[in-house]
Amino acid sequence: MTQNDGELDSLVRKRIRALRVAQGWSLEELAARARLSQSTLSRIENGQRRLALDSLVTLARALDTTLDQLVETAADDVVSSPQIDGAHGVMRWLVKADPGMSVMRQRMTEPPPDSPSRLRAHPGREWLVVLSGTAVLLLGNRRFRIETNQAAEFPTMLPHAIGAEGGPCEIMGIFDRDARRGHQRAEAGSG
Repeated sequence: MTQNDGELDSLVRKRIRALRVAQGWSLEELAARARLSQSTLSRIENGQRRLALDSLVTLARALDTTLDQLVETAADDVVSSPQIDGAHGVMRWLVKADPGMSVMRQRMTEPPPDSPSRLRAHPGREWLVVLSGTAVLLLGNRRFRIETNQAAEFPTMLPHAIGAEGGPCEIMGIFDRDARRGHQRAEAGSG
């Protein structure tokens, strides 16, 4: 589905107003933050002034958003299906808004490795939540017990490994581009 210029113009104007109202700001407050006159902002919001790129950039910054988010159109592909890696018991979803990010769901049955030499480090950052059971995160020389509904976030440059404790556990992790690459290399090396 494509939008014509008039629909996009209207969408952007509505978004500016909605973001301003959500912040609880008056026209005067946003105008001051964006270094625009109050009348200019009012005319932008109600369609009486042409949307100029420089004004949109300034407004995006003042509204603490990006130009991309301010002008993005609704996507037709809202629902995504996972990529399934049966060999490693992993489901992955790519985050469309940030192709460098991915979400992974994994069931674990084995405890983390008992040898520090089996901990892996690689560039990136990882966030995970335990969906069921109890997981153990080895991070450098520290051991963290993570129970259902608890989360952990850490830089993956620290040597790390994760496993189950006392039975199977299921985790969901979010990886930045570098962390995802590091895990893919590790899985390729183990398979």
